[in-house]
Amino acid sequence: MKPLRMRAFHRSVLSIVSLGLALALVSSSALADKKKGGGKGGATTSGDKGGGKGSGTTPAPAGGDAGGEIEMDGSGGGAGPGAGSGAAAGGEAGGEIEMGTEEAAPAGDLSADLAASEQATVVKTGAIKKTPLSWKDILVVIRKPFLKVRRTELTPVVGTTMNDNMVRHNVIGGELAYYLTDVLAIGVEGFYYRPSFREPFDLVARQARRLPTINQYNWSAALDFHYVPVYGKFAVLDRKLVTWEVFFTAGIGAGQSEVVPRDTKLPGFTNLLIMPNVGASMRFFLSKWLTVHVGIRDYIFLDKFEPTNRVVGGMNASAEDAKSNADTSLINNVMFQIGVSFWLPTTFEYTTFR
Repeated sequence: MKPLRMRAFHRSVLSIVSLGLALALVSSSALADKKKGGGKGGATTSGDKGGGKGSGTTPAPAGGDAGGEIEMDGSGGGAGPGAGSGAAAGGEAGGEIEMGTEEAAPAGDLSADLAASEQATVVKTGAIKKTPLSWKDILVVIRKPFLKVRRTELTPVVGTTMNDNMVRHNVIGGELAYYLTDVLAIGVEGFYYRPSFREPFDLVARQARRLPTINQYNWSAALDFHYVPVYGKFAVLDRKLVTWEVFFTAGIGAGQSEVVPRDTKLPGFTNLLIMPNVGASMRFFLSKWLTVHVGIRDYIFLDKFEPTNRVVGGMNASAEDAKSNADTSLINNVMFQIGVSFWLPTTFEYTTFR
């Protein structure tokens, strides 16, 4: 019984394989006929060329089902009614979509296109207005309204001492300065001092029954250097702009002080002083040739005072003995000054763009 079953099994397997090969051959031949046949008739396997009466055979739907192809043939299908029906059957069964050929675009005319574009983009021409421009028309920072370079400043000055409560010195004098650049100047100054004794001088003598030791100043002169690091402007009642600047001064000079004897019967003596000075001032510009400045100046020097053990007809009675035995002290003579400056030449010209 076992051999018989094996033979029957082998026969059934062979029959299934044969049937599969046959179906594959039929499908491949149907596809080949569709590709070759085109629009001459329905899809057949018998080699018919799609006569007018052909309605399509059974393999056509099978081909449609198996292939699922989209037919893009420019011939537009079969030539007869049979061909139409065959194509319809194949499309419904196989999911095929027939797309006709696109119409050819007409050839373009280059000259016509250019002429049309020129007409569409016509620009009206006319006189072109030209606006002259220069660096003077570009305002970045407002230029300085006053220039000092290569100009001479002549300044009458008045002032007064600020830190001596015994004697006050009122000062009258002047300064002459030449500006090498707009911020750097070299100059000279000279002052005459007029002393006036203040109330504490008499109060000390009356209350303490002692006369204070004081000196008075007669004159001074110095060589100065000025430097301007800051300038600006401010508005007066929102109507007028006033330009100002700050400048520092340093110099070296000489001066003379005179001892005021406590006893009027004794002679006084004078001292020649080396007087360096430093200060800061603020200048206001009123016009192109007129300015006003206010400032503080500190004159530093070593001064000699009358010795305390001086007696009429006795010790240090003469001016020479008193000067040789004088007491020495470091003095800071701080002064407030105000001056009006006149500038030469009275006008100036800008040498750079605005």
